[in-house]
Amino acid sequence: MKKTALIMAGGRGERFWPKSRRNMPKQFLSLTDDGKTMIQLTVERILPLVEMQDIYISTNKDYAPLVAEQLPNIPKENILCEPIGRNTAPCIALGAAHIVKKYEDAIMIVLPSDHLIKYSSMFLSALKEGCQLAEGKNSLVTIGIAPDYPETGYGYIKFKGDVCIGTAFEVDCFVEKPTLELAKEYLASDEYLWNSGMFLWKATTILSRFKQLLPDAYDSLLEIQDAIGTSMEAEVLNRIFPTFPSISIDYGIMEKSKNIFTIPGTFGWDDVGSWLSLGRIRKTNENGNIINGNVLSINTDNCIIEGSDKLIATIGLEDLIIVDTEDAILICDKMKTNDIKKVLENLKICNRNEYL
Repeated sequence: MKKTALIMAGGRGERFWPKSRRNMPKQFLSLTDDGKTMIQLTVERILPLVEMQDIYISTNKDYAPLVAEQLPNIPKENILCEPIGRNTAPCIALGAAHIVKKYEDAIMIVLPSDHLIKYSSMFLSALKEGCQLAEGKNSLVTIGIAPDYPETGYGYIKFKGDVCIGTAFEVDCFVEKPTLELAKEYLASDEYLWNSGMFLWKATTILSRFKQLLPDAYDSLLEIQDAIGTSMEAEVLNRIFPTFPSISIDYGIMEKSKNIFTIPGTFGWDDVGSWLSLGRIRKTNENGNIINGNVLSINTDNCIIEGSDKLIATIGLEDLIIVDTEDAILICDKMKTNDIKKVLENLKICNRNEYL
């Protein structure tokens, strides 16, 4: 069966401020040593499995020029521009509608645009197994990540250890982000995986779940689907898409569905959620620092310093994040990275939108 991919690239990546901005969010930044952006790496990673002409990018309409610039070989009609953000369920429904319009049916691989994978061959093996399962069993398939510490920032997937097909397990339930104590219990039980937000299914299978579980949205989606490829496409999309409920695919579909399988992923996954993630994906120097740019460090330990041409000199610092851009500088305790959102909140309140 034809394999397609939908890459979700509409997020703003606010925890990577001040590098990530409204006009240049995280997925379009290069955070690795190879100089490639997050979305470029995502596309490159799946090309052995999916042809470029069958890769769709779902993004905010404002980011369409960035997508076209960084992915010039993606067909223009495959850049799906959402007129307004409506979370992952409407995003995926729109992608499925385009795929069914073109192929009647196909395997649909859904991936975020801002994850990193260390072992690409193992990742592709998991996707191939998921494709076979989605096609043969009409299943919804999710890629779970074997946890190695009690993370409280992810949702979890509880699976049935005694019901498996190959390396895939039937899903018992999806669990919201836990407390630290619950996360420790999940880690110890060996029955839970991190919910990575990566999915595989037939396009017709996921649309049938929308028809069953979100019928009003499904009916509206059919009007959009009918308009795809016509002169009315933009008008219909701009009129109908904002009426969709803002709901995640997990809450809207996955948590209420049956016949779901999860494949445990052990391929070096990282969702690169904040500046602290650089400690996992970049090399440190002899003092535990991660340094990029024109930096002179003296008695500086365990810091992340992201600069450019301007000289940054540090003396006697420890456990800090320093990010210098043309118009803003972030200096943050490593233990306080979650408070970066408070900076953005204050900027919004003060109408200092030029820094967002």
